[in-house]
Parts: sequence; C-alpha cells; structure tokens
Amino acid sequence: MTEAKVNRKYKDTIFRMLFKEKENLLSLYNAVNGTSYVDTDGLEITTLQDAVYMNYKNDVSFVFDFELNLYEHQSTVNPNMPLRDLIYVTTVLQGIIRDEDFYSSKLIKLPTPRFVVFYNGTEPQPHKQILRLSDAYEKQLDLPELELCVTVYNINYEENKELLEACKVLKEYAQYVAMVRKFAMEKPLAEAVEQAVDTCIKNGILEDFLRKNRAEAIEMSIFEYDEEKHLTSEREIWKQEGILEGRKAGIHEGRQEGESRLAKLLELMLQGNKKDNVEKALADAEYREKLYKEYHL
Repeated sequence: MTEAKVNRKYKDTIFRMLFKEKENLLSLYNAVNGTSYVDTDGLEITTLQDAVYMNYKNDVSFVFDFELNLYEHQSTVNPNMPLRDLIYVTTVLQGIIRDEDFYSSKLIKLPTPRFVVFYNGTEPQPHKQILRLSDAYEKQLDLPELELCVTVYNINYEENKELLEACKVLKEYAQYVAMVRKFAMEKPLAEAVEQAVDTCIKNGILEDFLRKNRAEAIEMSIFEYDEEKHLTSEREIWKQEGILEGRKAGIHEGRQEGESRLAKLLELMLQGNKKDNVEKALADAEYREKLYKEYHL
C-alpha cells in the first residue's frame, strides 16, 4: 500500500471532530472541572468559523456556566500558548459583546475565561502544568498587570488516568492515538492507521465515530501523525544546528530572538507548506523581517 500524500496545511483533526459534538464536549468539561452536568442546552459553541485567526488556530471554544472555555489539543510542546490564547480570546470576546456600548456607564459583564491544552505528544511532560503569560515578560513583576494562565493536561494513555476515566471519549481517543503510534513503528503509516482503525472498531474504541467517519479519520490521522513527526524532527535539527539561537542565520538579535521568534516563524512556515522558503528565511534578513510582519510575530 502506498503512503497517502499529506497536504501540510491546517485542517480538521480527530480531536476537533470528536469534541465539536456538544455531548462529548460537556463530558470533557465535566472531567476537567469535576462537575456532572448533563444538559447541553446552555452550552454555546464560540469557535471562530474559519478556525484560524492570524495563523493561530483553536480547536474549540464555548461558553458554559458563565465561563468562556478555550480548549486546544497539542502534540508538540508549546510554551507560547498563553500568548496565542490572549490573541484568540480577544477576538472571541469581540464577537460576544459586539452589540454592547463600550462608553456606557454600565459595566459590561463577561464570561470568565478558562484556558486548557490537552497534550499528547511523545516528549515527556508532567501530568499537569500551568503556563503563564507573565513568564514571557522581559521584566518580571511580583504582580503583573496582565496575566493569562493555561492549564496543560498530559492525556497520553497511561497518563492522567483519573481525567481519562472521567471522560470516556477522551480515554478512547488516547487509546486510539497510542495504537496508531504502536503500529506505525512496525509498518508504513497508512497501513498502521488503517490497522489502528480496524482494531479500535473491533474492540469498541471510538467505534461509532470511526465507522461513520472511517475515510476521513484515516486521512486526518495520517496528516496528524506525519505533521507531529515532521515538527519534532525539524525542532531537533534546529537545536543541533544552532538555529534556535540564530547562529546559522547569522542573527545577532539575542537569545530570545533565536529561541522564540525565529523558531515560531519556522514552525508556522512548515505548517503552511512553505518548507522550500525556510532556507531563504534563514539567509535573507530582509525577507525574514517581511515574514515576521506577515505572520504577525
């Protein structure tokens, strides 16, 4: 069987498809918050229609119980999630309060923002960690005047068992991902994904979802796994060649530039199917500055 060609651009994911269903999303909310809500009538999906804003994607955002929840799945470690969520949440809030009068003497009430990342990459991470926007500030203050906290859960199978047991769909998703990775070590990726789908259906893991969306699930899984491997490989190359510190590019903008701005630019270029332009971005400072503006970095 030949490997399916991967179109390296943002597209739907298994996680997003599973949890755009209100029943599944409410179950996930209950697992995260230790609640037991059953009525989805009060759950309002607020995910941006095009799923991408200024190159920042979000898997699902929703308002429930006076909270604005932004949930995202990640298969690679990303310390910049607080900044990404800050940019994204302002747009969602603009939509929520678009009919309000900003100059009114009446206080505009807002749903309380909550930010969660579900991580299932191969790089070891804690069961739970908190990322703070203030960690990125060049000048640290005891009480930063703008703060945003993101809770990151490691949802790899055999990790965070209490959380996984509290949400059946999340647990089965973790099992499915683990199965794809296992079979991918033994055979070509397309074959591995098909075997994982067949095995899961046989064992009642995401059975209804995979039967209904078999072809799409296989295509998305190939894309996700290939992208995960690609980004992990590229990051390792950047580290080995000193690209993260800007040395190969001859950049003298300091350690933060190499570790954050350039690394983010390269990642976005790879995700946007612009791999052929990476070498030029590293060698040409003027072109690189143009890209920074294009990607709002």
